[in-house]
Amino acid sequence: MDSLDRAIIEATQAGLPLVTEPYAAVASQVGASSGEVMRRMQAMQEAGIIRRIGAVPNHYVLGFRGNGMSVWDVPDERIQACGKMIGALEFVSHAYHRPRHPPLWNYNLFAMVHGKDRTEVMEKVDRIAELLGQDDRGHEVLFSTRILKKTGLRLPGGNS
Repeated sequence: MDSLDRAIIEATQAGLPLVTEPYAAVASQVGASSGEVMRRMQAMQEAGIIRRIGAVPNHYVLGFRGNGMSVWDVPDERIQACGKMIGALEFVSHAYHRPRHPPLWNYNLFAMVHGKDRTEVMEKVDRIAELLGQDDRGHEVLFSTRILKKTGLRLPGGNS
């Protein structure tokens, strides 16, 4: 990581600018071209310095107040197929595999389900259960009670 990479991280650690051309805005700030900023960010992502680049919406502000993490016990050999099926649903923001911790925790597939209220979330979870069919060997919904602060990569001595 060189000084330009560090400058890019410092310029984006509070998020990409909310403008039509965010990479051009970052490029202007760090004295590089937008193409160079995009190439550098891609290289840092491939190297694992940046985990992901994406929007992080505040679901509560958007009116989705019934958010719940659905957790599923599906056959290990079906985890990829089930995860892709659930992750493709328009009301699921993310789905991922996590290890089981029996006997206390038998769930291996997590999927964040968004709805206007808890009733809507439960209806959507029922739809997921129908889609999974016999692959659903049990599930629960853990409802959000508050929003945790979401932040990006921070460098020591960086801004904010």
